Amino acid sequence: MNKVCLLSIDPQKDFCDPNGALYVNGAEKDMERLATMLKRTKGDIDEIFVTLDSHRTVHIAHPIWWVDKDGNHPDFFTPIGKDDVIGLNAKWRAYNSGYQKRSEEYVQKLADNGRYDLCIWPPHCRIGSDGAQVMPIFYDALCDWENRFASVNYVTKGSNIYTEHYSAVKADVYDDEDPSTGLNSELIRQIQKNDIIAISGEASSHCVYQTILDIANEFGEDNIKKFVFLEDTSSPVTGFEHLQTEFLEKMVPRGMSITTSDKFLA
Repeated sequence: MNKVCLLSIDPQKDFCDPNGALYVNGAEKDMERLATMLKRTKGDIDEIFVTLDSHRTVHIAHPIWWVDKDGNHPDFFTPIGKDDVIGLNAKWRAYNSGYQKRSEEYVQKLADNGRYDLCIWPPHCRIGSDGAQVMPIFYDALCDWENRFASVNYVTKGSNIYTEHYSAVKADVYDDEDPSTGLNSELIRQIQKNDIIAISGEASSHCVYQTILDIANEFGEDNIKKFVFLEDTSSPVTGFEHLQTEFLEKMVPRGMSITTSDKFLA
């Protein structure tokens, strides 16, 4: 009999509530569908992993970190590339001059790893805030699943102020002073034990994309066929829809399948 798990990436209010700090268009409906699916399939899902973005106010991807020559902070969604920070034409510098060298090293390493340029996000999913909580409709479904005497595996990420942490299994740039930014091999091992891995989350353009890509690169190609993407319970950040398309174009040829929440295990 197949062992089935659900991997839910960042199903938090700041992403999923229309009043959230970084609302992903349509995410509240994603959560309704995911909750309905979990209640329908709760006897067939053996494990659940839920990742949680967990940021601080001061963070390298928040406006407070950066200023221009006039002391202005960048607007939300401002891209900051290497040339915007390093060199004679640099537009942005660290607000705290003590962080300047580290900031320059960070944008250089982002450029080297080729995943993303730095993007300035609205402060979101701040530790202890209401916006960091799991969307209530999905949280209720998780609690209902736990009533079978099971435990949801909650995985936090993003508390290191010096690096982005889109992927649940490693930060975009490793901080050698913080092992939690390195590869979470144990989480990958636990997920890999399953035969079917249902994938859901916000946002499909960023945290879902990078989490699944990183896990797949550690799994080995034969295991990627375990991935089942629930396309109606995941949405991209507005303006970044092309990244969801890129994600699917990379993963489907490698073996990931796509379905909808009403068809999964039906």
